[in-house]
Amino acid sequence: MGANDRAKLMDSLKANRRSARGRASSTPATVAAPKRKVYDFKELPQVKQLQMHRAAADMMGIENPFFRPHDGLAAGTSVIDGRDYDNFASYNYLGLNGHPQINAAAKAFVDQYGTSVSASRIVAGERPFHAELEAALARIHGVESSIVMVSGHATNVTSIGHLMHKGDLVLTDAFVHNSIAEGVRLSGATRMNFPHDDLDALEKMLADHRHKFDKVLIVVEGLYSMDGDFPDLKRIVKLKQSYDAWLMVDEAHSIGVLGKTGRGISEHFGVDPQEVEIWMGTLSKTFSSCGGYIAGSKVLCDYLKVSAPGFVFSVGLSAALAGAAIASAELLEKEPERVQRLQENGALFLKLAKAAGLNTGPSAGYAVVPVIVGDSAGAAMLSNRLLAKGINALPIIFPAVPEKSARIRFFITSDHTEEQIKRAVETTATELDAMREDGSAVDRLIKAAR
Repeated sequence: MGANDRAKLMDSLKANRRSARGRASSTPATVAAPKRKVYDFKELPQVKQLQMHRAAADMMGIENPFFRPHDGLAAGTSVIDGRDYDNFASYNYLGLNGHPQINAAAKAFVDQYGTSVSASRIVAGERPFHAELEAALARIHGVESSIVMVSGHATNVTSIGHLMHKGDLVLTDAFVHNSIAEGVRLSGATRMNFPHDDLDALEKMLADHRHKFDKVLIVVEGLYSMDGDFPDLKRIVKLKQSYDAWLMVDEAHSIGVLGKTGRGISEHFGVDPQEVEIWMGTLSKTFSSCGGYIAGSKVLCDYLKVSAPGFVFSVGLSAALAGAAIASAELLEKEPERVQRLQENGALFLKLAKAAGLNTGPSAGYAVVPVIVGDSAGAAMLSNRLLAKGINALPIIFPAVPEKSARIRFFITSDHTEEQIKRAVETTATELDAMREDGSAVDRLIKAAR
């Protein structure tokens, strides 16, 4: 640019600034609204809605059934406010939480390694017990390797969010866990739901859409935590093979529960576990600890260990949690009779519940049996009535399930006695009949408002 051109450009810029100042001075001054220094979360629409629900519950005299503190170990029984209750609200499926061998292992690990590994595993948090636990989980699942993380929810979020991307497709059963949905949302992949356990619909989706995407992942659960049913794994494996898709099975509630020796849904159906690309599980149920894991090929697990954000940027699993999980895995392998007792208890509960006319939905009678009530208020009231009779069983309400299928969810364990199961079913049927004589939730609210 020559000297004359530069001079013209500068003159033009100056003229524009003078014009802008003139326009600003001729515009009437407006008083800016004072900036809010602290946001009041009571203004959030979601908070207002919760307050309305709480107010309606108060009008109907429904005590909040959630967040009740337990005074000690939650097993087949539990202590709340100093009183003993039959406990059907804890997923201590094989009765290992509090087992002397489990407690001793956790304490020994703490004595040697302390209460925290104090770093992410990739930096300085790696300890020998991490590899020991991962080897045990891989062995139980019948695959090459596994990777353990500090949160079950975060395991699904970071694994799916990291493996899938925009341009990929994730096909999920409509009833999959929130952590799976959040993982897909994080990934940017397209998500399509097929109706719960409708494999014909899944097959049609694959036929209609597989060719439009790069990678395709099918995600199902080994045992659905709200309904207590499970999918036909053999057929899903055939579908994923026919359409060149990956398959991920969330075994949070099925490992230790399904199969003759508790190896999960693959053992139940006699499917080679290596035909499934991704197994996911949690440590907080059968393994009486806390955390999550992915099991599968060595290539997959090695890749996640150096690249999955939820693993790389998170502290390693603590010694106490790893020790408890390792000891639990050992007992699962050594004492398969625990699995047999659990399955017998679940079958008994389901048989008695159906005979009593209770709506148990599609439950297969393993570790999870719902009693479907209908409305959320009714489910909460039934839970409170059961508590008054010495039975602790929690409601599952909207939005966790559709409003018309609110329920009491019973977790069955190997520790429950036949007497506890009979008492729970008989009391539930009696209290539900008494409630229905009082009318619907709307009727109760109208009565309360008068």
